[in-house]
Amino acid sequence: MSLLFLFSCCPPEVVTFPQNVEQVSEIAILCNDNEIPLIPFGSGTGLEGGINAVKGGVCVDLTHMNEILSVNPEDFDCTVQSGVTRMQLNNYLRDTGLWFPIDPGADASLCGMCSTSASGTNAVRYGTMRENVLNLEVVLADGRVINTAGKGRRTKKTSAGYNLTNLFVGSEGTLGIITKASLKLFGIPEATVSAVCHFPDVQGAVDTTVQVLQCGIPIARIEFLDEVSIDAVNKYSKMDMKVAPSLFLEFTGTPSSLDEQAALVADLCSMNNGSDFKWAKDPEERSHLWKARHDILYACMALKPGSKPYSTDVCVPVSKLPEIIKRSKEEITKAGVCGPIVGHVGDGNFHVFFPVDQNNPEELQKIQEVSKKMALMSLEMNGTCTGEHGIGQGKRELLVQEIGETGIQVMKQIKQTLDPKGIMNPAKVFY
Repeated sequence: MSLLFLFSCCPPEVVTFPQNVEQVSEIAILCNDNEIPLIPFGSGTGLEGGINAVKGGVCVDLTHMNEILSVNPEDFDCTVQSGVTRMQLNNYLRDTGLWFPIDPGADASLCGMCSTSASGTNAVRYGTMRENVLNLEVVLADGRVINTAGKGRRTKKTSAGYNLTNLFVGSEGTLGIITKASLKLFGIPEATVSAVCHFPDVQGAVDTTVQVLQCGIPIARIEFLDEVSIDAVNKYSKMDMKVAPSLFLEFTGTPSSLDEQAALVADLCSMNNGSDFKWAKDPEERSHLWKARHDILYACMALKPGSKPYSTDVCVPVSKLPEIIKRSKEEITKAGVCGPIVGHVGDGNFHVFFPVDQNNPEELQKIQEVSKKMALMSLEMNGTCTGEHGIGQGKRELLVQEIGETGIQVMKQIKQTLDPKGIMNPAKVFY
């Protein structure tokens, strides 16, 4: 399923399919010597135009570099090439009792997830890509190859030198091409249960979330869906949930501990006027619940047959979520567009999935304006204009307001040092 972007598609002039890091280096040298733009491609699941060849040039398609190079069960880590996807790795790990939990929804390439600092529904428990990368192999613009933590290093912590690994995590292909990543792995939980609960308003859902976290309950996922999203889910996934602001929760631990968690969470929900609290302990029932959540994009499109989906995201301190969701819904209503809201409420991050008639320029303009207003509201509340999607082309102007002119100058100085000819994924992150 392709998503609609609010900017034009720009194909590259040449697409290359390197088989190894040496070939990536040779391509970089040729492009650098001739000042030809270089655009890395992982799996194409990004949402802010990060792979758009705005100035033409050469696309480096890394999908053929798809080997899982090593898995170290005793050390809880692995090393993968740039074309390995999230689902490919977890299928490979199935018999080890380990998994890689960062789940942005799409079956994205892991090095692409590093490039955009992806996260998703499990971030409240396991963090984002930024916290789960141990080392990266990167081809720089001039063809040099570096290992950000030193060749072969994969320790859980280090105090040695600058943190080059996190410099490249989230750099969106503007500083180099990530060709290999060493990642943390985790043990698969012994037992898992899910739950759903409905609330009269957003405040009750957020208060419950904060109290669950304060109680130290080992929550794996806690997702917010507004009443428009619940209505879409009911219709698309043939469910019968109460149409109201709702929480989808998932807990992990031992079977006995889950019973205690169930009772405590049910009490917290009740204290905040939650209703219809239902546990899903059966694997099939849990799978159905979370499939409905992951199919929310398709469910939103079904609200408006023939539409294309456009998604935007912002992130604020958790305490500010009720206010920004309320104000965002007001802007959506004022614009007269459909905008179901889904949030990773434990992180303060939420998305709006707009079903859009791509042949209606007036509607596209309204959605663009609503998206910008949401981002500005998040900055006003000490938040960020993007919690997960990245800057790409779509949020460059907002980055200046978020980081400030001096911060942008420092970023540009780093870019100039590593890519003096400006060939790496040009016109992304900043102008």
